[in-house]
Amino acid sequence: MTVEEAECEYLNYIENVQMLSKNTVDSYRRDLVQFENFVGAKKQMHDISLDELRSCVGSLSRKGRAAASINRFIVSVHKLFSYCRKWGYIANNVSTELKSVKLPKRVPKFLTQREVDSICMQPAENPLLWEARDRAILELLYSTGCRVSEVSGLNVRDVSADHSSAMVTGKGSKDRRVFLEEDARNALEKYLVERKLRFPHSTDGDALFLNQRGGRLTRRGIALVIARYSGAEGTNYHAFPHMFRHTFATSMLSAGADVRVIQKMLGHENISTTQKYTHITTEQLIQTYNNAFPHGNRKNNGEKGDNNGN
Repeated sequence: MTVEEAECEYLNYIENVQMLSKNTVDSYRRDLVQFENFVGAKKQMHDISLDELRSCVGSLSRKGRAAASINRFIVSVHKLFSYCRKWGYIANNVSTELKSVKLPKRVPKFLTQREVDSICMQPAENPLLWEARDRAILELLYSTGCRVSEVSGLNVRDVSADHSSAMVTGKGSKDRRVFLEEDARNALEKYLVERKLRFPHSTDGDALFLNQRGGRLTRRGIALVIARYSGAEGTNYHAFPHMFRHTFATSMLSAGADVRVIQKMLGHENISTTQKYTHITTEQLIQTYNNAFPHGNRKNNGEKGDNNGN
Protein backbone atom coordinates (compact mmCIF):
# COMPACT_ATOMS: atom_id res chain seq x y z
CA MET A 1 0.00 0.00 0.00
CA THR A 2 1.33 3.45 -0.91
CA VAL A 3 1.62 6.34 1.54
CA GLU A 4 -1.14 8.19 -0.30
CA GLU A 5 -3.51 5.20 -0.13
CA ALA A 6 -2.74 4.55 3.54
CA GLU A 7 -3.37 8.16 4.52
CA CYS A 8 -6.65 8.30 2.62
CA GLU A 9 -7.92 5.10 4.23
CA TYR A 10 -6.75 6.05 7.73
CA LEU A 11 -8.32 9.53 7.61
CA ASN A 12 -11.58 8.02 6.37
CA TYR A 13 -11.44 5.53 9.26
CA ILE A 14 -10.97 8.09 12.04
CA GLU A 15 -13.62 10.37 10.56
CA ASN A 16 -16.36 7.87 9.77
CA VAL A 17 -15.67 4.92 12.10
CA GLN A 18 -14.04 6.46 15.15
CA MET A 19 -16.15 9.60 14.61
CA LEU A 20 -13.41 11.97 15.68
CA SER A 21 -14.18 15.68 15.48
CA LYS A 22 -13.55 17.63 12.29
CA ASN A 23 -10.84 19.68 14.00
CA THR A 24 -9.01 16.51 15.12
CA VAL A 25 -9.23 14.92 11.68
CA ASP A 26 -7.99 18.13 10.05
CA SER A 27 -5.00 18.19 12.42
CA TYR A 28 -4.06 14.62 11.48
CA ARG A 29 -4.54 15.44 7.81
CA ARG A 30 -2.17 18.43 7.94
CA ASP A 31 0.54 16.36 9.62
CA LEU A 32 0.16 13.44 7.24
CA VAL A 33 0.30 15.72 4.20
CA GLN A 34 3.69 16.88 5.50
CA PHE A 35 4.73 13.25 5.93
CA GLU A 36 3.63 12.47 2.37
CA ASN A 37 5.64 15.41 1.06
CA PHE A 38 8.73 14.13 2.88
CA VAL A 39 8.72 10.51 1.74
CA GLY A 40 6.66 10.69 -1.47
CA ALA A 41 3.01 9.83 -2.13
CA LYS A 42 3.80 6.70 -4.15
CA LYS A 43 6.28 5.23 -1.69
CA GLN A 44 5.24 1.86 -0.28
CA MET A 45 4.54 1.95 3.44
CA HIS A 46 6.57 -1.22 4.07
CA ASP A 47 9.62 0.38 2.41
CA ILE A 48 9.83 3.33 4.83
CA SER A 49 12.73 3.08 7.26
CA LEU A 50 13.29 4.50 10.73
CA ASP A 51 16.08 6.70 9.34
CA GLU A 52 13.61 8.28 6.92
CA LEU A 53 11.20 9.04 9.74
CA ARG A 54 14.01 10.61 11.77
CA SER A 55 14.97 12.69 8.75
CA CYS A 56 11.39 13.97 8.59
CA VAL A 57 11.57 15.07 12.20
CA GLY A 58 15.00 16.64 11.66
CA SER A 59 13.67 18.59 8.70
CA LEU A 60 10.84 20.02 10.78
CA SER A 61 13.31 21.03 13.48
CA ARG A 62 15.55 22.80 10.97
CA LYS A 63 12.55 24.70 9.69
CA GLY A 64 12.08 26.08 13.19
CA ARG A 65 8.87 24.25 14.04
CA ALA A 66 7.88 24.31 17.71
CA ALA A 67 8.52 21.19 19.76
CA ALA A 68 4.79 20.74 20.35
CA SER A 69 4.12 20.81 16.59
CA ILE A 70 6.87 18.27 15.96
CA ASN A 71 5.48 15.96 18.65
CA ARG A 72 2.01 16.23 17.16
CA PHE A 73 3.51 15.23 13.79
CA ILE A 74 5.19 12.22 15.43
CA VAL A 75 1.90 11.14 17.02
CA SER A 76 0.16 11.37 13.65
CA VAL A 77 2.85 9.19 12.05
CA HIS A 78 2.59 6.70 14.94
CA LYS A 79 -1.16 6.47 14.42
CA LEU A 80 -0.82 5.88 10.68
CA PHE A 81 1.76 3.13 11.09
CA SER A 82 -0.23 1.47 13.90
CA TYR A 83 -3.29 1.43 11.65
CA CYS A 84 -1.31 -0.15 8.81
CA ARG A 85 0.18 -2.76 11.16
CA LYS A 86 -3.25 -3.59 12.59
CA TRP A 87 -4.66 -4.36 9.13
CA GLY A 88 -1.58 -6.19 7.90
CA TYR A 89 -0.39 -3.61 5.37
CA ILE A 90 3.08 -3.64 6.97
CA ALA A 91 4.92 -6.43 8.80
CA ASN A 92 6.81 -4.20 11.23
CA ASN A 93 5.96 -0.83 12.78
CA VAL A 94 9.26 1.06 12.58
CA SER A 95 7.61 4.21 13.99
CA THR A 96 7.63 2.74 17.51
CA GLU A 97 11.32 3.68 17.71
CA LEU A 98 10.60 7.29 16.78
CA LYS A 99 10.88 9.27 20.00
CA SER A 100 9.21 12.56 20.77
CA VAL A 101 11.29 15.68 21.31
CA LYS A 102 11.65 17.31 24.70
CA LEU A 103 9.21 20.10 25.32
CA PRO A 104 10.45 23.34 26.90
CA LYS A 105 8.71 24.17 30.16
CA ARG A 106 6.41 27.09 29.57
CA VAL A 107 4.11 28.71 32.07
CA PRO A 108 0.70 29.28 30.42
CA LYS A 109 -0.12 32.91 29.75
CA PHE A 110 -3.08 34.16 31.74
CA LEU A 111 -4.83 37.42 32.57
CA THR A 112 -4.86 39.12 35.95
CA GLN A 113 -8.22 39.74 37.58
CA ARG A 114 -8.02 43.42 36.66
CA GLU A 115 -7.20 42.62 33.05
CA VAL A 116 -9.98 40.07 32.58
CA ASP A 117 -12.53 42.38 34.24
CA SER A 118 -11.44 45.22 31.97
CA ILE A 119 -11.77 43.14 28.80
CA CYS A 120 -15.17 41.80 29.83
CA MET A 121 -16.41 45.38 30.33
CA GLN A 122 -15.12 46.59 26.95
CA PRO A 123 -18.24 45.78 24.89
CA ALA A 124 -20.33 48.05 27.16
CA GLU A 125 -17.73 50.80 27.45
CA ASN A 126 -16.46 50.58 23.88
CA PRO A 127 -19.10 48.89 21.66
CA LEU A 128 -17.11 47.97 18.56
CA LEU A 129 -19.24 45.12 17.20
CA TRP A 130 -22.34 43.56 18.85
CA GLU A 131 -22.25 44.62 22.50
CA ALA A 132 -24.58 42.01 24.04
CA ARG A 133 -23.14 39.08 22.08
CA ASP A 134 -19.53 40.03 22.70
CA ARG A 135 -20.03 40.52 26.44
CA ALA A 136 -21.72 37.11 26.62
CA ILE A 137 -18.83 35.46 24.76
CA LEU A 138 -16.18 37.00 27.01
CA GLU A 139 -18.02 36.21 30.22
CA LEU A 140 -18.76 32.64 29.10
CA LEU A 141 -15.14 31.97 28.14
CA TYR A 142 -13.93 33.16 31.53
CA SER A 143 -16.71 31.53 33.56
CA THR A 144 -16.43 28.08 31.97
CA GLY A 145 -12.81 27.70 30.84
CA CYS A 146 -14.09 26.36 27.52
CA ARG A 147 -11.97 25.99 24.42
CA VAL A 148 -12.91 28.46 21.69
CA SER A 149 -14.04 25.58 19.46
CA GLU A 150 -16.42 24.43 22.21
CA VAL A 151 -17.96 27.90 22.49
CA SER A 152 -18.29 28.21 18.71
CA GLY A 153 -19.94 24.78 18.59
CA LEU A 154 -22.62 25.59 21.17
CA ASN A 155 -26.27 25.53 20.08
CA VAL A 156 -29.12 27.27 21.88
CA ARG A 157 -30.52 23.94 23.10
CA ASP A 158 -27.19 23.13 24.80
CA VAL A 159 -27.80 25.84 27.42
CA SER A 160 -29.94 24.96 30.44
CA ALA A 161 -33.32 26.66 30.87
CA ASP A 162 -32.05 28.84 33.73
CA HIS A 163 -28.79 29.63 31.86
CA SER A 164 -26.70 28.34 34.75
CA SER A 165 -24.91 25.65 32.74
CA ALA A 166 -24.27 24.34 29.24
CA MET A 167 -23.35 21.03 27.65
CA VAL A 168 -20.26 21.34 25.44
CA THR A 169 -18.62 18.84 23.14
CA GLY A 170 -14.87 18.68 23.69
CA LYS A 171 -11.97 16.77 22.20
CA GLY A 172 -12.76 13.22 21.14
CA SER A 173 -16.44 14.19 20.86
CA LYS A 174 -16.76 13.91 24.63
CA ASP A 175 -19.57 15.88 26.24
CA ARG A 176 -19.25 17.63 29.58
CA ARG A 177 -21.28 20.16 31.53
CA VAL A 178 -19.82 23.59 32.28
CA PHE A 179 -21.22 26.20 34.63
CA LEU A 180 -21.94 29.91 34.30
CA GLU A 181 -21.61 32.29 37.20
CA GLU A 182 -23.91 35.29 37.69
CA ASP A 183 -22.18 37.77 35.35
CA ALA A 184 -22.06 35.18 32.57
CA ARG A 185 -25.73 34.23 33.09
CA ASN A 186 -26.86 37.84 33.00
CA ALA A 187 -24.82 38.59 29.90
CA LEU A 188 -26.14 35.50 28.12
CA GLU A 189 -29.77 36.29 28.99
CA LYS A 190 -29.43 39.81 27.59
CA TYR A 191 -27.81 38.49 24.41
CA LEU A 192 -30.50 35.84 23.84
CA VAL A 193 -33.20 38.52 23.95
CA GLU A 194 -31.39 40.57 21.30
CA ARG A 195 -30.60 37.47 19.28
CA LYS A 196 -34.29 36.59 19.06
CA LEU A 197 -35.18 40.13 17.98
CA ARG A 198 -32.50 40.21 15.28
CA PHE A 199 -33.09 36.68 14.01
CA PRO A 200 -36.64 35.69 14.98
CA HIS A 201 -36.75 32.61 12.76
CA SER A 202 -33.80 30.80 14.34
CA THR A 203 -34.48 27.56 16.25
CA ASP A 204 -33.09 25.84 19.35
CA GLY A 205 -30.93 23.72 17.05
CA ASP A 206 -29.19 26.77 15.68
CA ALA A 207 -25.85 28.14 16.79
CA LEU A 208 -25.81 30.01 20.09
CA PHE A 209 -23.45 32.72 18.95
CA LEU A 210 -24.24 34.26 15.57
CA ASN A 211 -22.36 36.59 13.27
CA GLN A 212 -23.93 39.74 11.88
CA ARG A 213 -25.51 37.77 9.02
CA GLY A 214 -27.13 35.17 11.28
CA GLY A 215 -24.65 32.37 10.63
CA ARG A 216 -22.62 30.51 13.23
CA LEU A 217 -19.78 32.58 14.67
CA THR A 218 -16.63 30.57 13.93
CA ARG A 219 -13.54 30.06 16.08
CA ARG A 220 -11.77 32.65 13.98
CA GLY A 221 -14.68 35.03 14.42
CA ILE A 222 -14.51 34.71 18.21
CA ALA A 223 -10.73 35.25 18.10
CA LEU A 224 -11.27 38.44 16.08
CA VAL A 225 -13.85 39.68 18.60
CA ILE A 226 -11.33 39.23 21.41
CA ALA A 227 -8.56 40.81 19.35
CA ARG A 228 -10.66 43.94 18.79
CA TYR A 229 -11.49 44.46 22.46
CA SER A 230 -8.02 43.58 23.77
CA GLY A 231 -6.08 45.39 21.04
CA ALA A 232 -5.22 49.02 20.44
CA GLU A 233 -8.92 49.98 20.24
CA GLY A 234 -9.58 48.40 23.63
CA THR A 235 -7.47 47.42 26.63
CA ASN A 236 -4.23 46.96 24.67
CA TYR A 237 -3.58 43.65 26.51
CA HIS A 238 -3.61 41.66 23.24
CA ALA A 239 -5.39 38.60 24.62
CA PHE A 240 -6.33 35.47 22.71
CA PRO A 241 -9.17 32.99 23.40
CA HIS A 242 -7.09 30.32 25.16
CA MET A 243 -5.89 32.87 27.71
CA PHE A 244 -9.39 32.85 29.20
CA ARG A 245 -9.08 29.08 29.67
CA HIS A 246 -5.68 29.53 31.33
CA THR A 247 -7.11 32.31 33.52
CA PHE A 248 -10.07 30.16 34.57
CA ALA A 249 -7.79 27.28 35.62
CA THR A 250 -5.35 29.57 37.42
CA SER A 251 -8.15 31.35 39.29
CA MET A 252 -9.70 28.06 40.39
CA LEU A 253 -6.38 26.67 41.64
CA SER A 254 -5.51 29.90 43.43
CA ALA A 255 -8.88 29.75 45.20
CA GLY A 256 -8.08 26.26 46.48
CA ALA A 257 -10.05 24.07 44.04
CA ASP A 258 -8.86 20.47 43.77
CA VAL A 259 -6.81 19.83 40.63
CA ARG A 260 -8.92 16.77 39.76
CA VAL A 261 -12.10 18.84 39.85
CA ILE A 262 -10.49 21.38 37.53
CA GLN A 263 -9.36 18.52 35.26
CA LYS A 264 -12.99 17.49 34.87
CA MET A 265 -14.17 21.06 34.31
CA LEU A 266 -11.57 21.63 31.58
CA GLY A 267 -12.19 18.27 29.93
CA HIS A 268 -8.56 17.16 30.20
CA GLU A 269 -8.02 13.46 29.58
CA ASN A 270 -4.76 13.38 31.57
CA ILE A 271 -4.27 15.16 34.87
CA SER A 272 -0.70 16.04 33.85
CA THR A 273 -2.21 18.54 31.40
CA THR A 274 -4.03 20.24 34.27
CA GLN A 275 -1.04 20.16 36.59
CA LYS A 276 0.87 22.62 34.42
CA TYR A 277 -1.18 25.34 36.11
CA THR A 278 0.20 24.41 39.53
CA HIS A 279 3.52 25.99 38.46
CA ILE A 280 1.74 29.32 38.29
CA THR A 281 0.21 29.06 41.73
CA THR A 282 3.53 27.90 43.19
CA GLU A 283 5.20 31.02 41.79
CA GLN A 284 2.41 33.12 43.26
CA LEU A 285 2.92 31.51 46.67
CA ILE A 286 6.64 32.25 46.58
CA GLN A 287 6.03 35.85 45.55
CA THR A 288 3.42 36.29 48.29
CA TYR A 289 5.79 34.78 50.86
CA ASN A 290 8.67 37.04 49.86
CA ASN A 291 6.46 40.12 49.94
CA ALA A 292 4.75 39.32 53.22
CA PHE A 293 7.44 37.72 55.39
CA PRO A 294 9.06 40.37 57.68
CA HIS A 295 12.66 39.52 56.83
CA GLY A 296 11.80 39.55 53.15
CA ASN A 297 10.26 43.00 53.49
CA ARG A 298 13.31 44.30 55.36
CA LYS A 299 15.56 43.03 52.60
CA ASN A 300 13.35 44.53 49.90
CA ASN A 301 13.25 47.86 51.72
CA GLY A 302 17.02 47.95 52.08
CA GLU A 303 16.88 47.72 55.89
CA LYS A 304 19.82 46.21 57.72
CA GLY A 305 20.29 44.67 61.11
CA ASP A 306 21.43 46.54 64.24
CA ASN A 307 25.01 47.58 64.98
CA ASN A 308 25.70 44.21 66.58
CA GLY A 309 25.18 42.57 63.23
CA ASN A 310 21.82 41.05 64.25
